[in-house]
Amino acid sequence: MPLDPSAKRLLDMLATAGGMGDIATMTPQQMRDGFRRLAQAVDLKGVPVGKIEDGALPGPGGPLPYRIYRPQHPSAQPLPALVFFHGGGGVFGDIDTHDGLCRTLCAESGCAVISLDYRRAPEHKFPAAVEDSYAATLWVHDHAAELGLDARRIAVGGDSAGGGLAAVVCQMALTHHGPPLALQLLFCPVMDMRPGTASRHALAKGYFLDQATMDWMLQHYCAPDTDLDDPRLSPLRASQFSGLPPAHIHTAEFDPLRDEGEAYARALQQAGVAARHTCHAGMIHHFYAMAGAIPPARVALKAAASAMREALLGDASATGNREV
Repeated sequence: MPLDPSAKRLLDMLATAGGMGDIATMTPQQMRDGFRRLAQAVDLKGVPVGKIEDGALPGPGGPLPYRIYRPQHPSAQPLPALVFFHGGGGVFGDIDTHDGLCRTLCAESGCAVISLDYRRAPEHKFPAAVEDSYAATLWVHDHAAELGLDARRIAVGGDSAGGGLAAVVCQMALTHHGPPLALQLLFCPVMDMRPGTASRHALAKGYFLDQATMDWMLQHYCAPDTDLDDPRLSPLRASQFSGLPPAHIHTAEFDPLRDEGEAYARALQQAGVAARHTCHAGMIHHFYAMAGAIPPARVALKAAASAMREALLGDASATGNREV
């Protein structure tokens, strides 16, 4: 399928505006500021939810800000919940840049969404974000009752680098005998730090996320001697996948990360884990958080939220090992 017209218009607009500039010369703060401006321009605005609460939870390196979105029409009481980790290569992105996405998932699923601000690089390099994400998930589970949440129906999710964090949290919960998680919901996740897939090569330039940006992010996120095969960085390189939570994995046709997301779904299925994979035709990386400029993203988010509701309120394993 060709590139979606609304996605193409957005890419053309960014190109006309000069894009993000020369990525090699940009500082992390410049990237953060640029990404926030992009989010303000293309994020979906005004999605109604029942209540929003900001707070902070104890993290390994200090308090971690979080935001809880509660639905107008709860699917159950106590509420099932999704702990969400935003994307941004571990360097940029925050609670505000992913507000529309989290609002939509909350409103359409009837579940609570807890969006976390983990520590970012280069001030806090790997594995700080991993440690924060796992600690936050444990905290939400342990304090579910006082938060009005159902500890038996806690899911984790994220987009891009945040999707990778969610997958790592699932693996850590399994190996560290942590809480049972009900679902992993991943949007265009970063699953392998070694760029060897066909989509990484074919889509390395010209489709929003490019190889130059990924190289820049990795340089800031990791110390020079970091082992890129570490499954906390590359969860696709974990030694086993059996016993992990059911997964809903969303990829985009014109995303360099497409193949590694599909490979993760396949690895889960081969290990007997119920995994549903959707490749969104005509879409680019980050489309799900640009629904204000890419209308088909709204349909995709509603479908993802519906499947999330099904998994958290019913028997998620009944979806079976299939692609949709």
